[in-house]
Amino acid sequence: MHLTALDWGIVAVYFAVCLAVGVIFSGRASESTDSYFISGRHLPWWLLGTSMVATTFASDTPLAITEFLRVGGIWKNWYWWSLGMGSMLGVFLFAPLWRRVGVLTDNELIELRYEGRPAAFLRGFKALYFSIGYNLIVMGWVIKGIGKMTAVLLDVPEGPAIGVCLAITMIYTLSSGFWGVVVTDLLQFGVAMAGSLVLAFFAVSHLGGMAALLSKLQSLPGFHPETLHFLPAADLSSIHTPFSEIMIYVCLLWWSSHDADGGGYVIQRMLSAKNERHALLGTLWFYLAHYALRVWPWIIVGLASMALFPDLSTHAFKDKAGYPLVMKAVLRPGYAGLMVAYFFGAFMSTIDTHVNWSTSYLIHDVYRRFIRPSAPEKHYVFVARLAGAAIAVAAAYVAVYWIDSISQAWQFIYLMGSGVGLVLIGRWFWWRVNAYSEIAALASSLTLTIGWLCLGRLMPEADFMGYPLASTPLHVKAVVVVPVSIAVWVSATLLTAPVSMEKLERFYRLARPGGLWGPVTRGEKYGGEILGWDFLAKWLGGLLLIYGALFGLGHLVFLRWKEGSLLLAMAAAAGAWLFTLMEPQREELGP
Repeated sequence: MHLTALDWGIVAVYFAVCLAVGVIFSGRASESTDSYFISGRHLPWWLLGTSMVATTFASDTPLAITEFLRVGGIWKNWYWWSLGMGSMLGVFLFAPLWRRVGVLTDNELIELRYEGRPAAFLRGFKALYFSIGYNLIVMGWVIKGIGKMTAVLLDVPEGPAIGVCLAITMIYTLSSGFWGVVVTDLLQFGVAMAGSLVLAFFAVSHLGGMAALLSKLQSLPGFHPETLHFLPAADLSSIHTPFSEIMIYVCLLWWSSHDADGGGYVIQRMLSAKNERHALLGTLWFYLAHYALRVWPWIIVGLASMALFPDLSTHAFKDKAGYPLVMKAVLRPGYAGLMVAYFFGAFMSTIDTHVNWSTSYLIHDVYRRFIRPSAPEKHYVFVARLAGAAIAVAAAYVAVYWIDSISQAWQFIYLMGSGVGLVLIGRWFWWRVNAYSEIAALASSLTLTIGWLCLGRLMPEADFMGYPLASTPLHVKAVVVVPVSIAVWVSATLLTAPVSMEKLERFYRLARPGGLWGPVTRGEKYGGEILGWDFLAKWLGGLLLIYGALFGLGHLVFLRWKEGSLLLAMAAAAGAWLFTLMEPQREELGP
């Protein structure tokens, strides 16, 4: 795609603003680790929620959505739509709880909830596991995604484009800390949302309107009607059917994943909120935008790629190339610059978050906890900047030399933590959970995932439930990994001693979660317990809100006005009901 001087000017202005943010907030970020990692707990709901949305705009995501559409159909998005049920747990259970306990990182909770050497080991291990193992893979696939995008879109080598974006991202991220992350996220959200809407508009206009686009799709050789369905045909006759795949996602994956209690960078933003109410509202805004608002422009462009480029089997990047190829085909000067800024911004908003988040683990949960516990605050900020630079370089190396497939990296990451979710929920609501419970859950999930990967390399064609071992889909693997992991950690819990009553009482007084704490509370009511019937009402209301908005907008996109209007009305009613339920808690949670 040819960029004019105007296009490059737009990109240059975007980069300049990001660098300016780094300069403006560098002094504030240098004050302490509290300022550097969670902005001194001063963020309002709209800023922290928008920051979460921008982070998940990663440059690889439209490529993956396009691949989902071209390989299966719209229904394939249930891979992540199914997580909405867990997301509403994050809003109404965990956002207030995380803000209430007041830790700097979610790993710090481990030594508030558990005790002794097992707790110290678990805190250090999880910090290293997620900051290095998990985050390097995530950043690696995001870097791989922007490399593919620039190669297709700008016809330039991946290396220089990645180097420039990574350098600018590191300058403002390392200098301004979490303040720089969230403020640039606000800009990046605006650019990304505008860019995706503009591209969807031009793609539809190029094909003569939405009705013409759908007509062209339906006339393609080999077109399957289920491509445009939000749900495939209800068929549970075997585990191989698309409907069975979705049911496993809906029934299993949302509560069993490693981020069932919020997830690291989401928790980081919950902790940065002014108070519990801002944590809750910010997380609710994030998930509404995450599920309902941002996805439909991507889906429209993905469908347009099928109409414009029906066969990409010979392209170097195959179906993932559909999205950038549409950009090259339909954009005009000026708008092309906006889209390039959009993709660079999506890349930068994800990388800056993961660098800051992983660095918070290394500094607060490893360096400060085990190596140098009493240094001045400015020393920790200085070391954090060095660690962040090292993480960025390591992630670039992983992207270039380790990651071949973005979608496979997604699945590997998900499976690694797919048996951990229930214990993360349980530690808040069941007094019997201890450090050995989490250690067993992590160890079993990780062992099974790596074991599966190794067996797939050694015996790729061996049969497992009708699939070759090397290409067994995620939902089938999860059916094995999740129950085995749960059996292992529950056994470990019951075979080991519980945490001392003194420790449990201190934790319960601080968090007041509610649930199965009878031996600890002995019937005493502390006030402000989160778990109760009002939570269930809010959870159901949240589901009606996000899924009503998601599918209501989807029906409107496909010109089904009646269905779309009814679902959006349901979503609006659910939103009003939610705010009615939350109003009595205004004084308790904060203004």
